[in-house]
Amino acid sequence: MKKVFSFVLAFVIIFGVTGCKSQKKKYTHYTFDYFDTATTIIGFADSQNEFDKVCGKIEAKLDEYHKLYNIYEAYEGINNLHTVNKLFDGQHKEIPVDRKIIDMLLFSKEIYNKTQGNTNIAFGSVLSIWHTHRTHGIKNPDKAELPDYSELKQASLNTNIDDVIIDTKKNTVYLANNNMTLDVGAVAKGYAVEMIAKWMREENISGYILNVGGNVRIVGDRPDREKWTVGIENPNNTENYVELLQLGDSALVTSGAYQRYYTVNGKNYHHIINPQTLMPNESYLSVSVLSDNSALADGLSTALFNLSLAEGKKIVASMDGVEAMWVLPNNKREYSKGFKNYIMDKK
Repeated sequence: MKKVFSFVLAFVIIFGVTGCKSQKKKYTHYTFDYFDTATTIIGFADSQNEFDKVCGKIEAKLDEYHKLYNIYEAYEGINNLHTVNKLFDGQHKEIPVDRKIIDMLLFSKEIYNKTQGNTNIAFGSVLSIWHTHRTHGIKNPDKAELPDYSELKQASLNTNIDDVIIDTKKNTVYLANNNMTLDVGAVAKGYAVEMIAKWMREENISGYILNVGGNVRIVGDRPDREKWTVGIENPNNTENYVELLQLGDSALVTSGAYQRYYTVNGKNYHHIINPQTLMPNESYLSVSVLSDNSALADGLSTALFNLSLAEGKKIVASMDGVEAMWVLPNNKREYSKGFKNYIMDKK
């Protein structure tokens, strides 16, 4: 949930679907209201009215998650993550929150352990410094500056995820370090999308794709039982695709260095900050993760961006049903063992 508005539709562009023999028709809906990015909903329905009703329910849930997980804005009558981060006379308080926040934070702690700490929601003190400099640099390009490294180093002392105290009985969150802040940008969208996909299955809503700022979730088969065709943007030319995939009910998330960045002395600095170096990692242009869980794919894509290729492939290989693709600065592509099985036959 980075506070930089995306003017393109997504990290991952969904291709149109044609040739369906079912009576259902394909409809598309766009919105820019949630998680500071573009959302696309594509689905098959018997009528525009039926599709609009489903989209309305999806948007209501996106709005709820957006407000709960927002670290930048407060909303009347809601204790959200902005409230959790807030200092009251210099102190954090134990904050009662919605169970949707509790569950997302618990999941985030699991991701932290699975990724060797490379996806860390407690990294907010460092990310906020970069966010401030990036925002200022975008608005004032002639005055763009890098953060002071000593400031980043000091802030990194306040990123221990064990200081995020969660009480599942009282549904409260407490930050034990008063210099700590949460930033759930590496997890929140994917988690929200996965929870909405779960709700859709419970409501027997099928034949849809949700694309929330590059977090793509396919919910159910197309009416003709054919695979969905999904394109991964080329980091060097976002009007083209680096790969076309054919997917069933699954999630695809891409983290890229080419979309959220600012320029200092002619060099671009993107938003994915390595927790070891405290600087943007330059090893990849993008990392795409396939999984049956959008939350897992979201958290992993950030972690893999900050790990070496060997370490990343080892983590992916250790997880059932997870595949990944890395695009290197020289445009070479690296794949996990099973990723190529999903690439569309170009013949």
